[in-house]
Amino acid sequence: MNHTVCILCNASNISSLLGYEIHQLSICRNCGFVFMSRIPTMEELNSHYKLYSYATNSVVSPLTVLSYHQLLDEMEIYRENNTIIDVGCGKGWFLLEARKRGWDVYGTEFSDEAIKICIGNGIKMVKGDLDSLDFEKLKFDVVFSSEVIEHVNNPIEQFEQMFSILRPGGLLYLTTPNFNCYLRFMYKANYTIIEYPEHLSYYTKATMHMGLSKAGFEKRKLLTTGVSISRAKFSSGGNEPVEKILSNPPKDLKEAFVLVHKDYFVKEAITENNEFDLMLRKKADKPYFVPEKDELLRYVEDTYFEKSKQYRDLLNYLKKNFFEPGDEKEVE
Repeated sequence: MNHTVCILCNASNISSLLGYEIHQLSICRNCGFVFMSRIPTMEELNSHYKLYSYATNSVVSPLTVLSYHQLLDEMEIYRENNTIIDVGCGKGWFLLEARKRGWDVYGTEFSDEAIKICIGNGIKMVKGDLDSLDFEKLKFDVVFSSEVIEHVNNPIEQFEQMFSILRPGGLLYLTTPNFNCYLRFMYKANYTIIEYPEHLSYYTKATMHMGLSKAGFEKRKLLTTGVSISRAKFSSGGNEPVEKILSNPPKDLKEAFVLVHKDYFVKEAITENNEFDLMLRKKADKPYFVPEKDELLRYVEDTYFEKSKQYRDLLNYLKKNFFEPGDEKEVE
């Protein structure tokens, strides 16, 4: 079954997105929203998301923890009821850091594994959508949701639910891939963000603003930032585009106030405040700017996990003692 109207503005003037027919993407000619025309069945979704494993003993990167606390610093001015909820919280890593700062933390998830882990860590949890929420009409100071809304095909309903649980004057913090990003224009239909049934909705700044405004939100800040180097590697199948990005910075980096400085990509604020050398020495620089080329290519994914000597030693130990020859990917 396919959508017959736009899932953001409800207009019937939708058509196939030229060049993306292989993915069955539709575009609304009224508002410009892009979405999967195909509606996944519950069986498809269950089959896909059962591949998500929350039972593994993965740990959160210290750099990710640092970024959480930077966000929480900005959220302090919204603290009145002392309540924060993470919609689609996974293992609850963000909420655990918020709780360390005294927040009363809540989360939602579909995965029974994730819910069990979160409850075991003292997080108040709800299974399913926000309409399942039953916390005695509790209003939240902050509604946090990272990389979630692209997975749903009822965005207005999701936004309205978020608005309904947020206290007047509270903060909604959302992140989602930008469909108008440099990498999508570079790789077009090969851009790996486009994936069914993983991602069903594809936002730009304009359609994000429109959807949130329609649900009752007022814009405080709406940013597009950076380039995902690992996403470039996966979309291209190699490292050549990484070199291309680093040697020829895309326009949207400049628009996000990222500059080339001493062969680094650096946030403009760092150079303005003369903090570059300090950040470089501290080695807490990864959330702020992209390392030099040789260093960059030692990292994988967005957690900047370095393939150091310790990493290689651990890899060899696991290969020797726990895995069969040829299982390198499983070891990693």
